[in-house]
Amino acid sequence: MSYLVKTPWLLRKLYPSCTWEIPSEEKVLYLTFDDGPHPEATTFVLDELAKYDAKGTFFCIGKNVVENHGLYERILTEGHRVGNHTWKHLNGWKTDDTTYINDVVEAGKYIDSTLFRPPYGRISRFQLKQIKEKLGYDIIMWTVLSGDFDLKLTPERCAQNIILHGGSGSIIVFHDSIKAFPRLRVALPQTLSHFSALGYRFSVIPY
Repeated sequence: MSYLVKTPWLLRKLYPSCTWEIPSEEKVLYLTFDDGPHPEATTFVLDELAKYDAKGTFFCIGKNVVENHGLYERILTEGHRVGNHTWKHLNGWKTDDTTYINDVVEAGKYIDSTLFRPPYGRISRFQLKQIKEKLGYDIIMWTVLSGDFDLKLTPERCAQNIILHGGSGSIIVFHDSIKAFPRLRVALPQTLSHFSALGYRFSVIPY
């Protein structure tokens, strides 16, 4: 599996209409969680965030919202924010434009948000333009990947990815999925503890 922990400057320049970080002079991190809601993983995340009065942004799969609507409502009730992550986690590079756009529209029927994150970060320029200009979404990418989806990484390595590369204004990616949970359940508490001790707060991505 090939990916970069920290998004390179060149990639940000190639897709300048996407949000890669939110520059701030304050000590603030933006924790995001992809692919939920999932009964076990998302419940764990919400419980951990509550310990630090931390807020996060959850990029939800439409079909998961329908299957776990009570958990979706809990996310909102506890002051977090949500974003559209397509209906069934489509890869934009491998999906024709009409199918991809329709999948985003279907998810949008159940996810009340103007934020969108493409699964895998893979989206064509045409798809991106349609989703921004026709559907009215802000495209949210990331500054740092925890790598919690990577079965080869230890949980401690995932935490270190964030601790070493995260800073004020960084958008951090975790996954509240069953696949990532063995690493998430260690890396998230370590991240919260480390940055809280440094005086950081954890905020939602603004609409």
